[in-house]
Amino acid sequence: MVTVLSIDGGGIRGIIPGTILAHLESKLQELDGPNARIADYFDVIAGTSTGGLITAMLAAPGSDNRPVFAARNITSFYLEHSPKIFPESRRNNFVGTITNLVAGPKYDGKYLKTLVQELLGSVTVSQTLTNVGKANVSKNALLSDVCLGTSAAPSYLPPHYFETQDSDGKKRSFDLVDGGVAANNPTLMAITHISKEILLGKFELVDMQPMDSNRMLVLSLGTGLAQLEEKYNAGDAAKWGLLGWVYNNGATPLLDIYGDASSDMVDIHVSTLFQSLRNEQNYLRIQEDRLAGDASSLDISTTKNMQTLMQIGDSLLKKPVSRVNLETGRPEPVQGEGTNEQALARFAKLLSDERKLRVGS
Repeated sequence: MVTVLSIDGGGIRGIIPGTILAHLESKLQELDGPNARIADYFDVIAGTSTGGLITAMLAAPGSDNRPVFAARNITSFYLEHSPKIFPESRRNNFVGTITNLVAGPKYDGKYLKTLVQELLGSVTVSQTLTNVGKANVSKNALLSDVCLGTSAAPSYLPPHYFETQDSDGKKRSFDLVDGGVAANNPTLMAITHISKEILLGKFELVDMQPMDSNRMLVLSLGTGLAQLEEKYNAGDAAKWGLLGWVYNNGATPLLDIYGDASSDMVDIHVSTLFQSLRNEQNYLRIQEDRLAGDASSLDISTTKNMQTLMQIGDSLLKKPVSRVNLETGRPEPVQGEGTNEQALARFAKLLSDERKLRVGS
């Protein structure tokens, strides 16, 4: 069975999946000992934007070739560094914000760039601890460059440029903005990547057919959705010009709408794939869809809001497992499958058993 972890984009709201991953890793440690880490159990980890940063923390090797971060360190990372990545002086400066709408991003990204480069150093994509395509040398970039590219949210942080070089000295340039522009929920991208590798004969971990959800175990973690039907309405939006769509009461409606919509669409597609083959329990999506106020923002990094996001992550564990109703397109609680906490415990057992099976063989 191929195992997949996917983590959505969402700025400061990465605290939510960080809280859930800490719980999952604790369950794995109960089964396999204190040294168990998330990267030991997933063949593919996909992350967009803030999810990409979390992915790097989980999969980047330290000097002992073990993950630099344990999952329990993720939330403390956000608590320590987010106020410097998204400084309040920049966030609450209305004149500066209006100026940036026409002259530059809301934040200069300098602190984030220095932080990521210091943490990840010279680690490249091919050195990560999960399965990564290593054949294309031109894509074997520094992991820090990939993180800065996938987190460069338009209007929030500057785009990121870098180059790679193949064995013949030929250079390839990359001009990147936030991955959420294309795939805020990268679950489908991860599944497609696996299927593509199978078709090309490069995926050797599991003998399976492309898009065979019977042989996949997929955990998809959201960063929460705003109550858009309450946050925005057609009457107000009809009065917006260009600036209104990119700045409204401290938020960016355009980013909110396409980011949340793309995440939901991926959930519908993946849910359909698994439900069509009657193996829906192999796909677990954990998402909060009722965020409001500061908790729905991408960049409000006050201590109060970050504590709220941690509480939201904890409360999600107690909520019932939800699954998309294919008729309505909306997630609904599933009778008889317990809470997200219980589902994660079941996933932890399946992941542990799969790893032991491979080690034993």
